[in-house]
Amino acid sequence: MDRHRLAEERSVAYHRAIAQRLRDEPEILERARRRVQDWQLSGAAAPHAAARWAALLAADLPAIEAFLVERSELADELRQSSPFAGALDPRERWRIWRATRERLAPPP
Repeated sequence: MDRHRLAEERSVAYHRAIAQRLRDEPEILERARRRVQDWQLSGAAAPHAAARWAALLAADLPAIEAFLVERSELADELRQSSPFAGALDPRERWRIWRATRERLAPPP
């Protein structure tokens, strides 16, 4: 199994679950925006990633939802430093982790 592909697929699956919640749980988006602002003020994150996330999170909700699951080099790169960390509870993260692994490497 290609571990890099597994990690990318898992990341897309996590962000898909988050995108599906943004309309009903707007606080998820607000926390992400605050986190990016903190990154920019503290310099804790790569300036490029923080600036890109800030621009993306300033867009309208449909654009944000689409980007979270977009299959592009930029989306793959930015999902590696996601401001949505903590948006899913541990049980849901493990459920997604297992489902993604089973989909990519079904049991023999």
